[in-house]
Amino acid sequence: MSPTVLLVEDEVELVRVLRDYLERAGFRVQTASTGPEAVSQFQHAEPEVVLLDLNLPGMDGLDVARAMRRTSNVPIIMVTARVDEADRLVGLELGADDYVVKPFSPKELVARVRAVLRRAQLAPQAPAVLRAGEVVVDRTRHAVEVSGRRVDLTPSEFALLSALVAEPGRAFTRLQLLEASQGTAYTGYERTIDAHIKNLRAKIEPDPRHPRFVQTVFGVGYRFTDE
Repeated sequence: MSPTVLLVEDEVELVRVLRDYLERAGFRVQTASTGPEAVSQFQHAEPEVVLLDLNLPGMDGLDVARAMRRTSNVPIIMVTARVDEADRLVGLELGADDYVVKPFSPKELVARVRAVLRRAQLAPQAPAVLRAGEVVVDRTRHAVEVSGRRVDLTPSEFALLSALVAEPGRAFTRLQLLEASQGTAYTGYERTIDAHIKNLRAKIEPDPRHPRFVQTVFGVGYRFTDE
């Protein structure tokens, strides 16, 4: 069955264009034009990915994302005219997997949708199960355990942790982590890795303020340690 995309956007013409591109790419499309409608549609449509505009009537897109993240780790791509980096980072800290600024190419957006779906449906690789100290990453089941405790991650967080755990001790630059976790290094987006790392630490670290597993390598980026 074709994956379902929930398109949350109040610009009628943009909805028409994006629906056309997505349907021609093989996706089923459900739409919502307000924040409350988006939350309702999300609960009933159970989409595989959400395209979420931030400037919505009735309920801000960031609040919509918060509501979605309370119950699901489904991939969310935020679509907005806001160009401030702070807005982008807030969205990513809420658990968004990607962030696209208007105006954009509909073809690029379709490519982003395919990319987050690939991460969400990460194919088993060798080894299928990565173990580093108390952290276990099962790529087949898309599951993570830390000290025997199950941890739920978004697709981007899972891909990022997989890349780090696969090579413990290696110092990755932000651009390398972006490439490893998203498949493409979008110029200017490498700082968004910091937001994903912050979210990841909050979920796997005993004390996120003093990271034990995902450590900062000053002047470089990050590394995973199992010591």
